[in-house]
Amino acid sequence: MNRHKVLIVDDVAINRQLLEEILSDEYDIETATNGKQALRILQDRHHEIHAVLLDLVMPEYDGIWLLQQIRKEPWYKNTAYIMISTETDKEAEQMCFDLGVADFIHKPYDSTLIVKRVTNIVQLIDYQRTLQQKIDEQTKALIDQNRQLAEYAERLRHSKENIVSLLGTVVESRDAESGEHIARVREYTRILCRYVQRYYPEYSLDDQTVEHIVTASPIHDIGKIAIPDSILLKTGKLTDAEYRLMQEHTILGADIIRRSADTFDDDFRNIAADICMFHHERYDGKGYPLSLYGDEIPIHAQIVALADVYDALVHQRVYKQAYTSTQAIDMICAGESGVFNPKLLDCLLKAQIEMEEADK
Repeated sequence: MNRHKVLIVDDVAINRQLLEEILSDEYDIETATNGKQALRILQDRHHEIHAVLLDLVMPEYDGIWLLQQIRKEPWYKNTAYIMISTETDKEAEQMCFDLGVADFIHKPYDSTLIVKRVTNIVQLIDYQRTLQQKIDEQTKALIDQNRQLAEYAERLRHSKENIVSLLGTVVESRDAESGEHIARVREYTRILCRYVQRYYPEYSLDDQTVEHIVTASPIHDIGKIAIPDSILLKTGKLTDAEYRLMQEHTILGADIIRRSADTFDDDFRNIAADICMFHHERYDGKGYPLSLYGDEIPIHAQIVALADVYDALVHQRVYKQAYTSTQAIDMICAGESGVFNPKLLDCLLKAQIEMEEADK
């Protein structure tokens, strides 16, 4: 089994030797005496190096300089950077974290502790790289499966809705959700779309667009198919790193849909991709993945997001009891599930009776 490689960057030979002695039992070691030399090594062999232990203060081309340079590179996030320094200035430490440092270790350090911290970070980077490879493979496999599904659906005269429902069911089954969740979100989406059409014509939702939104709603979480079970089904609180990986299901889902040109027409695919990408954005700009604000968020993604949150509140989950429709709407309007478009909240209030009846 190949050992992971760690790059040690320090202008003081004894410091490099000490770190190499501490880590060499577990890792292959590469060394550099300054940031410029380290940059050349990373540019040539970044795919081999999982972590960089970097001295903050060096006579020339110090740790800050190196971080500023590598942030320009496309491979920047594929390697972890650990700053080691006697510096105790909080502003300097904060600057390092702002530049993407994964950890900051103060000298003098305990050898056992530094091995553990390096190991934790290397394992995370290894996991991220492995995950990306699996995502690429799964995405290709999913595209092939979608094509096969489309051909099969054509032979059996199945509609686009059947294909989408099947994909949604696959995601829901991995996410430990009830298959009924798909049907409910679809119907809530349809109701909300009708109210937006009626009361807010400025959004230009024609009947065809509404059908696309409703049909796409079951696959808003299709990107979760690429998220490992260890994260997707974790019962405890996610770590920051795990949460960031979970957030990527929005980007992955949009990418999967955009690659399905042989399965879906352009109009539907664009709407579905936007729903996948932006259904976790929030009206106050505090959502993800892009922190879009207000109507920068496509209206179809806003509608599906509201339908999904409403369903989550009014139905029992493993971690909560069901709320009544009135309680759920009060919570949503109070911003307890994130901030939503006031116009959509108005539609939700107007549609409450229909939303309740759709659940019977």
